[in-house]
Amino acid sequence: MATISSPISRSPHKLVEQTIRTPGRQPSPQPTHFNITHRNGNGNGHRVLRSATVGYVAPEFKGRTEQMSKVREQIKAMKWIPGELIDTQLEWFYNELGIDDVYFQTESVEAVVSNITSLYAAKVAAFAREDKRQEIRLDMESSDHAIYIDTSEPGISAIGGPRYEHRLEVKYLDTSSNQTFRVESFRSTSNLSSGTTPINSSIRCYFVYQCLFVDPNPSLSETRLEVISDRMFLAKSTNNTKQIYQEIIELAVNRTGPVIEVFDIEDSIEKRLVVAFRRRTALGLFSALSDLYHSYGVTSSRKYVEQFSNGITVMSLYLKPASNLSKEFPTLEQSIHQITKEISLLYCIPQNKFQALFASGRLSLQETIYGHCVWVFVQHFLNRLGSEYSSLVSALDPNNSSHAEILSTIKRRLRTETFTSDYILEIISNHPELVRSLYSAFASTHLTLGPGYSEDSIPPSPSGEVLNDKELKALISKTVSNEHEEMVMTAFRIFNNSLLKTNFYTPTKVALSFRLDPSFLPEIEYPQPLYGMFLVITSESRGFHLRFRDIARGGIRIVKSRNREAYSINARSMFDENYGLANTQQRKNKDIPEGGSKGVILLDSNQQDKASVAFEKYIDSIMDLLLPPTSPGIKNPIVDLYGKEEILFMGPDENTADLVNWATEHARKRNAPWWKSFFTGKSPKLGGIPHDSYGMTSLSVREYVKGIYRKLELDPIKVRKMQTGGPDGDLGSNEILLSNETYTSIVDGSGVLADPQGLDIDELKRLATKRAMISEFDLAKLSSEGYRVLVDETNVTLPNGDIISNGTTFRNTFHLRDTGLTDAFVPCGGRPAAIDLSSVNKLIKDGKSTVPYIVEGANLFITQDAKLRLEEAGCILFKDASANKGGVTSSSLEVLASLSFDDEGFVENMCVGSNGQAPEFYKEYVKQVQETIKMNAELEFEAIWREHEQTGIPRSTLSDTISVAITKLDEELQTSDLWRDAKLRKSVLLDALPQLLLSKIGLETIMERVPENYLRAIFGSYLASRFVYEVGSSPGQFAFFDFMSKRLANVRPRSPSL
Repeated sequence: MATISSPISRSPHKLVEQTIRTPGRQPSPQPTHFNITHRNGNGNGHRVLRSATVGYVAPEFKGRTEQMSKVREQIKAMKWIPGELIDTQLEWFYNELGIDDVYFQTESVEAVVSNITSLYAAKVAAFAREDKRQEIRLDMESSDHAIYIDTSEPGISAIGGPRYEHRLEVKYLDTSSNQTFRVESFRSTSNLSSGTTPINSSIRCYFVYQCLFVDPNPSLSETRLEVISDRMFLAKSTNNTKQIYQEIIELAVNRTGPVIEVFDIEDSIEKRLVVAFRRRTALGLFSALSDLYHSYGVTSSRKYVEQFSNGITVMSLYLKPASNLSKEFPTLEQSIHQITKEISLLYCIPQNKFQALFASGRLSLQETIYGHCVWVFVQHFLNRLGSEYSSLVSALDPNNSSHAEILSTIKRRLRTETFTSDYILEIISNHPELVRSLYSAFASTHLTLGPGYSEDSIPPSPSGEVLNDKELKALISKTVSNEHEEMVMTAFRIFNNSLLKTNFYTPTKVALSFRLDPSFLPEIEYPQPLYGMFLVITSESRGFHLRFRDIARGGIRIVKSRNREAYSINARSMFDENYGLANTQQRKNKDIPEGGSKGVILLDSNQQDKASVAFEKYIDSIMDLLLPPTSPGIKNPIVDLYGKEEILFMGPDENTADLVNWATEHARKRNAPWWKSFFTGKSPKLGGIPHDSYGMTSLSVREYVKGIYRKLELDPIKVRKMQTGGPDGDLGSNEILLSNETYTSIVDGSGVLADPQGLDIDELKRLATKRAMISEFDLAKLSSEGYRVLVDETNVTLPNGDIISNGTTFRNTFHLRDTGLTDAFVPCGGRPAAIDLSSVNKLIKDGKSTVPYIVEGANLFITQDAKLRLEEAGCILFKDASANKGGVTSSSLEVLASLSFDDEGFVENMCVGSNGQAPEFYKEYVKQVQETIKMNAELEFEAIWREHEQTGIPRSTLSDTISVAITKLDEELQTSDLWRDAKLRKSVLLDALPQLLLSKIGLETIMERVPENYLRAIFGSYLASRFVYEVGSSPGQFAFFDFMSKRLANVRPRSPSL
């Protein structure tokens, strides 16, 4: 057991606030609770329970004797059991199996008779076996309760057989139905016999009962047992048990992960292990716990699973050594110590892909979960594209945006499934000895003891000799039998060599996270090198977080799958999609200090309802690796091979918009110094600036629309406009509210609304203010030529006589119709690639685009090759990466404010009060953010327009060219000597930072509070963007020198004597 060099008095429970404190730093609240040692007579730190007060006391069944009599008579009348054996069978069933009175009171006489006769029949069948071995199995399942009786040897996990624990988990404990069930399990005190010879097997009984809660719908924070308990639990549990459960539940409701406590039982060798966690956050944990304690030669005499209506599950196990085993095991004290440590690992992945190797004792729990994690890793990085892709890359120009898009499409097609997940699993399963050796190398690097600790307990898991990488390579080559096996097992070496830090050995974890050096990625497939990569694996999902710069920001999305086939496709493309999204974000973030990043969480195929749980585990496990690696009171600190502080900036994306408040609050609870800036998109009460409320994205789009009108001297009121994405959406509603054109058509999720005479703008603004679809448009305000076709309508006749047979098809293709009603098209919503190379010709007539002006507000609405085709046909088109960057600008300035204020100032100036009133500073800051968005959009618009006029290069190509030029120069400037020039540095920051922040806080204070790498990013992005916007993406040889000379001259005016 671990010992601390200087003894410190502790309370009986491990509340994080009471753990050892690092000087000058408060500990972070942890997601998992472990009981911490305190002084007692046993010297082991466990609380002692009086044996008379432990557990449950079943209410006495007063009709027990009468029931036994009726059962006897029925069995006697049936004549299936010899008369002289009936009393023996009754005595055994009623008094020796450990079944309590609740069962007998619940079941009918007929059900008891059926169970006794079935068990007797099983005995007879067993006796007829050649080995005379008794294997008794009985199951009875109904909708509200179940009984399972099985023969098993204490301390040994049965790989085959009926696997009743797994069965009752799937059917009752882990079900997603509204029904909730509790479980009681007992092992008989005496062993069975084989003929006249005793054997090691005994009877294990499981009783499952549907819960009847006192209050079935309490608050999730409710902890009073008299409110949240099952009525049977209240009737059966002792006061001592109720007190234990009360304390544990009070801890569990405030934690993401499990609460783990161990108790000694007075005058008994047994230990009571109690684990509490949120229901359905660890599917399969009940049976996995059995495999865990069996691996240490421990068995259970009793097990209980109690459910509470506030969503907490509590498992209570009574553990003792399995005396029937011949193998040498550690003492029970040592085993329990290790079991409690490994429960946190088991909670992360209760049922790993190599569970059978663990249950059979061929690998340890740590080795199998390590193997499971690398199995996930291998799936994403083993299927390479082959020589065909290399040939295409050499033939095409990856720097050409249209070529890059073609390569991306072909990459998806060529990503062959030579190595399926099942094939990889089969290979790894066939080489457990290699997994052990590779795990030993992993553990030798990342498993360590904290200062002041010594390991006088058993090793964390069986392990082989620690080999270096060269020796591992030779061992793999010698062991495997073919090239495929060598590729899979070599991927383990790549994983080990790329790993910079992990929370694998941190006991306070809820999921497994790995910070990887992404340099192992092949350059030909991923030409833009990643800066950082996180891999997160939970029991519900897998996830990546990728970023292209140290300082980077991007959204976190959750990917759901309709079925197993869709999941397989999503899993195959997950990493490439994540990489592409982060790369797109990198180009879009040209005006701001943050580079591009993106996080993707893929829910497992059978866990589609676990989005919030998966998100919470993903965030918490990444935070484990961002916060300082020496957590107070933690025996195994994180080994940090990266060696530098990391800060991630995240935001909402698909399926996560309603989860960012939790992430912000959780970061604050864990005392993360950057909690204010961790997530954008949060509630204004937490200092967030909602994009939709203030039209941040639309402001940028509008600058491009207005820029076209300004350059061409068009009267907006005479411009006929089409818009996809209706008044119910963020971008669509704000575009309507800001517009002054004549709308002739709008397409949204509900259908198509069109009027050649112009749609009533007041009615559209009413819908936009209400955030309602066009299905609510007042048809009385249409002209005689106007119409509305909803998606569920069929065979609709338009005013011009056209018949629309299917409303959904009409909606999906309306933007491609040559209506003659559109001068300007602003996509504010719709599916990606809604216009591609195969459909773009529908918008081109006689070589001329039927839509003169397009500003792409919706992401990826038009493919790059289709954009080029439209521009070739005369369309003036501005692409999404330029037009809709207002949102990222707003988020960046939100982050800057949160970094600049201290906590008190942030709450005072940036957080909307509980009365809904925004601070005056907040109101003014929002206005400044809006002006910055418009200024940045106008600068880029002018640069693209000017360079197109000068060179004839398509505007959609120039958008990418300018982005690349800015980001490349930005990276160079951040590491140049210019940053070291204090006067220049301050001069640039004074221009780059919002004047309102400078006035409120002051430059010196901002420079003290904001991390230096973030300030460098502001410095680089501001200078780079201003230079490129002023001189273009392909400047002359001395252009930057001239640009900086002017700036330096303003910083240091020449002396008159010179």
